[in-house]
Amino acid sequence: MAAGPSNAPPSKSSVYHGLGTRLMLPSWIVIGIFLVIPVGIMFVYSFLTKEFRGGVIWEFSLASYDQFFLYRGLFGDEPPTIEWTYLSIFWRSIWQAALATFLCLVIGFPTAWFIATRAGRQRSFWLFLVTIPYWVNLLIRTISMKFLIRESGPLNEFLLMLGVISEPLQILNTHLAVQLGLFYSYLPFMVLPIYASVERYNYALSEAAADLYATRWSTLRYVILPTVKPGIIAGCILVFVPSLGAFLAPDLLGGAKTFMIGSLIEEQFKGSAGNWPFGAAASMILLSMVLVVLTFYARAQTKAEAR
Repeated sequence: MAAGPSNAPPSKSSVYHGLGTRLMLPSWIVIGIFLVIPVGIMFVYSFLTKEFRGGVIWEFSLASYDQFFLYRGLFGDEPPTIEWTYLSIFWRSIWQAALATFLCLVIGFPTAWFIATRAGRQRSFWLFLVTIPYWVNLLIRTISMKFLIRESGPLNEFLLMLGVISEPLQILNTHLAVQLGLFYSYLPFMVLPIYASVERYNYALSEAAADLYATRWSTLRYVILPTVKPGIIAGCILVFVPSLGAFLAPDLLGGAKTFMIGSLIEEQFKGSAGNWPFGAAASMILLSMVLVVLTFYARAQTKAEAR
């Protein structure tokens, strides 16, 4: 008997068959206008020449990159040596961002696990608390942190009242202050991706590990962490990348010794007398570093999916 026409609804793949390019077109337009074109302009400016009185001269050269990596004396007539000033700023930015990522992971993972294991209403409440800081602008939150940790601020006053310290702590304008600012600013970026992974975790795996006499540490190391690894990697990327280019926390909470690459770039574009080609070159170097991190993330994701 010949089969009659099927009345089954079409699948999603058949409904959108051949429309993939059209559906992606708005995203491509937005990415092209607000990402590709600005980065292309920055790339071109990084090879231009700075005018003595400010602005740029449309003469292409590698002077800005040379300035970042090599020191040729005040007048540029000395034998080139390594420019440790900018390299140390870049290195400081890397380890500050890495430390902030580590601290966010140490605090964010238990927090995400706690939230994901709550009941429905409690879970919504805790997620609400995590996202509350983002109702306020980052600049205001950073200034609030500056008010909190200054010598006459609430933190020192509270510690003095308890008798923990005999004189106010000098926290402002230190690396610790910058770390507190980065940690406070980007902690939710670590909590939310890990929470999303933990929420999908099959707790039967932990029960099976316990039945096989696995310790809690072994279960965490060999069962839980590999399962929620995509969320951990995503959270580390979301914290490390903005921390690497941050300039509000170093500018408002740190001092000259806590200068980071984001602050260096920002200074180059201030006013008409700024060195735009050098700022663009530093931006491209920072972008290259970010692309390296994202490449690492993409490869880790590919390996995880292959397993």
